[in-house]
Amino acid sequence: MHPILGTWDVSLKTPIGTLRAAYVFSDTGGVLAGTASTTAETVPLAALACDGPRVTWRQSVTRPMRLNLDFDVVVDGDTFTGHSRAGRLPRTTVTGTRRG
Repeated sequence: MHPILGTWDVSLKTPIGTLRAAYVFSDTGGVLAGTASTTAETVPLAALACDGPRVTWRQSVTRPMRLNLDFDVVVDGDTFTGHSRAGRLPRTTVTGTRRG
């Protein structure tokens, strides 16, 4: 079982302020899948990989600007911490809390 499964409240601390999103991770027949939702859009997650507590994925967003993001987080129970990166932009701190 993947440690990331479930619904998460996620905060991304960016240079333009803290962005919040809801992430849903699921397992269908052994395949890890997910989505990220904000008030502006819902996008699918790609290249999801789980190596023990470490989880990585990619996603594209169009708001607040068009970006391709790479995520790398470590799950510890009902929280995770890590970072995301969009190309050459500085890394963004990412934290998540699993909904009960």
